[in-house]
Amino acid sequence: MKTVSEYLENVLQETGGFGKFQFLLHGSILFSKVSITWSLLIMAFAGAAPDWWCVYSNATHVPAVSNNSAIGNSTVHSVVHDVLQACKTCTPPANDSICQVFVFDDSMKTIINEWGLICDKKWITSTVSSVQMAGLLISGVLGGQVADLLGRKPTFFLSIFIMSVSNIVAGFSQSWLMFAVTRFIIGLGCGAYLTVFYTFSVEFTPTKFRPLQIAFPDWSIWAALLGLCSYLLKDWRSLHILTGVLTGLCLLSWWIVPESFRWLVSHDKLDEAERVIEKIARLNSHPKPDLNKLKDLTKTDVTFQGDRKYTFLDLFRNRTLLITTVLAGVGWLSCGYAYYAISYSVDQLSGNLYLNMFLLSVIDIPALISIMYLSNRIGRRWTCLGYFVIGSLSSLGVAISQMIDVDKDLQGSLINGFALAAKFGVSAAWASIMTFTTEIYPTVVRNLGYGTQNSISRVGALIAPQLIVVNKETPGVMYIICFIVTMTSAITCLLLKETKDKTISDNLEESLNRKKDEGKGIASVELT
Repeated sequence: MKTVSEYLENVLQETGGFGKFQFLLHGSILFSKVSITWSLLIMAFAGAAPDWWCVYSNATHVPAVSNNSAIGNSTVHSVVHDVLQACKTCTPPANDSICQVFVFDDSMKTIINEWGLICDKKWITSTVSSVQMAGLLISGVLGGQVADLLGRKPTFFLSIFIMSVSNIVAGFSQSWLMFAVTRFIIGLGCGAYLTVFYTFSVEFTPTKFRPLQIAFPDWSIWAALLGLCSYLLKDWRSLHILTGVLTGLCLLSWWIVPESFRWLVSHDKLDEAERVIEKIARLNSHPKPDLNKLKDLTKTDVTFQGDRKYTFLDLFRNRTLLITTVLAGVGWLSCGYAYYAISYSVDQLSGNLYLNMFLLSVIDIPALISIMYLSNRIGRRWTCLGYFVIGSLSSLGVAISQMIDVDKDLQGSLINGFALAAKFGVSAAWASIMTFTTEIYPTVVRNLGYGTQNSISRVGALIAPQLIVVNKETPGVMYIICFIVTMTSAITCLLLKETKDKTISDNLEESLNRKKDEGKGIASVELT
């Protein structure tokens, strides 16, 4: 006898598999990725430091330039001529001198020259990034709970609305404190979005095509476009407002995207689920399946739990789910740390800032494309492991390159090359473990589990900006930690159960019974 989960998997095939409806759904989600991509990565530009000078002199005359001014290079040269000396340090080399004024190059407008966040204020930029990640950490768990209790669709669009409004408000910030508050709210929206968007789409997608959602490089494309817009606008305020407007347009897809029929069935809302399935079949030009069998199955399947409510604590009450959550959490933690450590430290690479932003974005494209093939060929587990190893060894290469004393040009090339390879490995590993995670958890706790892992990753992302500052003082430290955590994640991947070609479970008891039938736990090592 089929279970409810197996039947729903067949329903997807009977309604057309991966057809027109799925293209519309994934197209809508693809466009909405602009909101999360730009909201999270915009600090790579907004927090970048333009060239600045400490202008100092022993003379009593000071030119008419206000403190923390953003001025052009020609004006700086004029100031230097009048005041005699300038340097790019917080303290003038002359003992009897003080900084008369800090001046900034006006070729780019970031929060650094907006509020003079250098020297004794340099901690503010990294703190703003960490505050945003704190918002993601909180909403990861909350968003997962809301999505499992109230539905995928309302949580998804609420997160988009929050990001749209808060990005526009951020563009009109009058102080760094106000900006930090808006970044926290943006983080809340981002955390909820990341918790629900992937599981939302997975539940409409046949097993074979699930890795396609990750393999398509939509994040990378939007990230590369952010680099282009940063180059064209060169203004953090304009970037935030543009992000808010584009994000707001995503709300129009409300009339395209339905509620997950798997979520509706798992909450005993069979009539609503039937209407969604009928819509999928119609758009895919297939006849509506006979759903009378579904109603019969929900009555006879002993694993079906109807409208039972689950909470965050259920992930830890059950031993199997607890072990799964801990092991997967190691990988998510390392991805959150390594990804944002590399992305936010782009201004520490040699060469042009905008080109480096572009390269760090497009390097994800070949990594993500490979996921589709490798995940279905060698499995989710070995794909994760392999990419974690690549990211780990490449991070070690960056650390060594930053610490050795060689020719500056050669050192810069080595650092940039290894950093790109590290980003390649970490991005692919994160994409792999996203697929892995959604397939490990049953539908009734999938968003809870996925949201919890998202929150765990934000612990790493919260720490990353602080270690970027440390890395400026002690080169190599940040990447040594990347090496350690990603190599540890490669090891924990071996302890997770392979999910390739497996039907995703909809109910907790069904999932546990399946593991008993197989004679193995989710977190057991396969020795074959």
